[in-house]
Amino acid sequence: MSEKKKKRRPAGEAAPETAPAETAPETEAAETQEAQADPLQAQLEALQAQLSDQKDQYLRLCAEYDNYRKRTAKEKETTWAAATGQAAKAILPVYDNLERALKQETADEAYRKGVEMTMAQLKKVLAELGLEEIPALGRPFDAALHSAVMHVDDPELGENIVKEVYQTGFKLGDSVIRYAMVVVAN
Repeated sequence: MSEKKKKRRPAGEAAPETAPAETAPETEAAETQEAQADPLQAQLEALQAQLSDQKDQYLRLCAEYDNYRKRTAKEKETTWAAATGQAAKAILPVYDNLERALKQETADEAYRKGVEMTMAQLKKVLAELGLEEIPALGRPFDAALHSAVMHVDDPELGENIVKEVYQTGFKLGDSVIRYAMVVVAN
């Protein structure tokens, strides 16, 4: 036997009862709560995943709509510019004829004044549409804006300077509607 002596109970005395009887209802209640919490936790996670998916779909839809809005605005602007350019090309021969009429000598001042007023009105309408004349006379030749129809020698002008404009050029924004037909010196 060991050095410690075991206490012996007197005969007829029962062993003391431990407290498992008191903790059993608490354990059962905890297990019941866990059993109830597991489905709720799973349901909560499923709802959170569903919310995340819905949020992702919403953000994608917002981005798609924003892209659509920008694309249609750009298409509208491009279509407007193209339509304005085509309308201007159709009107420019009238501009050229009025310009030629103004260069002609006439004895009738009322006639000349009427042509000048018509030309001023046409220039105003073209400006309202966004068209602007391409400056050419006395400026350096620019192949992106001018179309040279003739070269002449002129000691008074420098190299590649526009001496004369045969037909006025126009641009709409950054795009050229019609190149200026010019005579280039030297």
